[in-house]
Amino acid sequence: MVRPARSSYLVFGAPQVLDPEIDEVVATLRSAWIGTGPRVHAFEEAFREYVGAEHAIAVHSCTAALHLAMVALGIKPGEEVVVPAMTFVSTASAVIHAGGRPVVADVDWSTMCLTPEQLAGRLTDRTRAVICVHFAGRASDIEGIVGAAAERGLAVIEDCAHGVETLVGGRHAGTFGDFAAFSFYATKNLVTGEGGMAPDAGRRTPDAERATRIKRLALHGLSAGAWTRFSDAGYKHHEVVELGFKYNMMDLQGRARHPSACTRRGEPRQP
Repeated sequence: MVRPARSSYLVFGAPQVLDPEIDEVVATLRSAWIGTGPRVHAFEEAFREYVGAEHAIAVHSCTAALHLAMVALGIKPGEEVVVPAMTFVSTASAVIHAGGRPVVADVDWSTMCLTPEQLAGRLTDRTRAVICVHFAGRASDIEGIVGAAAERGLAVIEDCAHGVETLVGGRHAGTFGDFAAFSFYATKNLVTGEGGMAPDAGRRTPDAERATRIKRLALHGLSAGAWTRFSDAGYKHHEVVELGFKYNMMDLQGRARHPSACTRRGEPRQP
């Protein structure tokens, strides 16, 4: 009989939820604004500043951010997106949901990340993009992958589900490609329960129009979110301008940098 290595269950990931987090959730409930509002906006601004992006859109998962990147790219049926073999299923399923075909590439044994050489071996005339995963916080050779992709005119999406704190030469992961996707799931470095972020990546000139479209796609294709429509400034008319999704983050998830960064149903203010 083999003796077990331990007598208690080894938890894969247990978030540390302390009184400040609990107090913030209670304050949100008491604010009368629990949907997408000032706390999500403050969280977006804090995260944008942290990674050094021009824009950051909070969504309900990293999977949602990946899917929105595929939709924003305009992936068409039959077009291929290279994804690494070492990742979670959502990296590939986001491609399928957008109508594309994921093409699986092997990874480097030591880093578990995709390399430019392995990417090159999976390219075809139908390849449109590559999703590069910074696996378990290890930085992939993102500069090499961006360079290889640029030679073929391919888009690069950085899957940073494991890489909130990952740096490449002092620069944050998620700021090299065309799109990026971060996760705040319960097992990740930064936890909101469920949640993700789609910051504007940095390979090309930051595109405010593209960021606006991702934000619009994340909430039914509406021209204005609820906070904008029903804020203290008064009702603002809105239109459904394109077919979108229900991917927005709510204030119960989006904790501000400091409780004073949000006011009750008002505009966010700096702490």
